[in-house]
Amino acid sequence: MLLSMTRLVMRNPALKTAYAIVVLTGVAYAFIVLEGPNGIPALLAKRHQVAEFEQQNQQILRENVQKEQRIERLENNPIEQEMEIRQRLKLAKPGEKIYILDDTGNSNKK
Repeated sequence: MLLSMTRLVMRNPALKTAYAIVVLTGVAYAFIVLEGPNGIPALLAKRHQVAEFEQQNQQILRENVQKEQRIERLENNPIEQEMEIRQRLKLAKPGEKIYILDDTGNSNKK
């Protein structure tokens, strides 16, 4: 059927022109669709964004695992708990001297 229709189109110049216009219109439409805002460039940008998000998710998962391990260490190790508390609150035991260095390298005695 398609072959007989193609033969008919090729014999008649008006149909030949109409056929060419239809084909060119289809090619133009395909080009516009593929290059438009939802076309191939947008698809590639979305894939790149997905890859970035996956990397961020992996980094966040690694950080969460590290934080969970640190929490577990603090819960199970009283010495580490004490050191953490003393560092955060800047506490010292009686008779103990603590030296705090600021960013410039100067030391202050407490």
